[in-house]
Amino acid sequence: MSEVHLKHVVPLVVVATVAGVLLTGCKPQSAAPAAAAGMQAMPVATEVVDLKQVASSSDYVATIKSRRSVTVMPQVTGNLTAIAVRSGERVRSGQVLMTVDPAKQLALVNAQLATEKQKKALFDYNTIEIERQRKLFADGVVSRDALDQAEQLYQNTRADWQSAIATRKSLEEQLAYYTIRAPFDGVVGDIPVHVGDYVTTATALTTVDENKDFEAYIYIPTERGAQVRMGMPVQLLDQNGNVIETTAIDFLSPQVDSTLQGILVKAAVRSDDARLRSAQMVKARVIWSMRPMPTIPILSVVRQGEQSFVFVVASEGGHTFAHQVGITIAQTVGNSYAVSSGLSAGDRVITSKTQFLVDHMPIVPLGA
Repeated sequence: MSEVHLKHVVPLVVVATVAGVLLTGCKPQSAAPAAAAGMQAMPVATEVVDLKQVASSSDYVATIKSRRSVTVMPQVTGNLTAIAVRSGERVRSGQVLMTVDPAKQLALVNAQLATEKQKKALFDYNTIEIERQRKLFADGVVSRDALDQAEQLYQNTRADWQSAIATRKSLEEQLAYYTIRAPFDGVVGDIPVHVGDYVTTATALTTVDENKDFEAYIYIPTERGAQVRMGMPVQLLDQNGNVIETTAIDFLSPQVDSTLQGILVKAAVRSDDARLRSAQMVKARVIWSMRPMPTIPILSVVRQGEQSFVFVVASEGGHTFAHQVGITIAQTVGNSYAVSSGLSAGDRVITSKTQFLVDHMPIVPLGA
């Protein structure tokens, strides 16, 4: 009797177990928040996503150039006898920078001055002589022919004397070239020459930069040439990414630079910021357009490989939980990211304890 009983019981148990498995398999799975309901809810800081105007831009290297910048070169040849300024010194217009040995030119001036005095003496004699000849002619003592010859001699000596004066003045003006002066107020650049050096009209002595009224020279790649237009905003940035000045394109070259294969654009720099100097290279951000985009704090973003995620506040069945969302970051805006896809205005992103969160983990949302 016991054997019969066992034979009937075992199949019943097996059937009951299989039925239980089948019933369990057929039962709908509960929602993830319900499954996580047993977990302790984590308090987290949240922030509502809003739209901000975000610039679509590109960064390029710009060269700062002064609108008044000159390379000082001598107009004469000779040895430098004096350098009156130092590199970096501020100078006034007309201030003496350097002196080239003027000894030879002084000798020419003195020789010409002696010639001028000689011709002046001859002219003075002929001035007296012509007056005497005119009186004699009036008294009928000399002929018209003799008076005409005297007049001709007088005119010739006067022309010779005036020519000597002009030559002497020209030599004196050339003498002034031996003293090299600042063409305008500015700052002296590097001085590669030394006292005693022989210089020619091709020797670069130094530079003078006005150090104001700068322009930013920017070369835009040719593939973006169709997008460049006058008045387009440009931001000049320091090495930390801070904006030094916001300006705009006021020159657009009609030609492509054959060496750089870029289009030259210029933007006026009116800032007197001490961080800007002539020939300095800075970052220039050309802003192509502005459009509203969702922005989120940088600390709210979690990266897994090359994919970026955020946790947003979600609710279902009376439960509040963290929901992981993949996003596409467009660019950095200060301490925030501009997001091109994955979020919308009004979403609440979690900004704290993101390293402890998992998808569908229960949370207690707090303020920012």
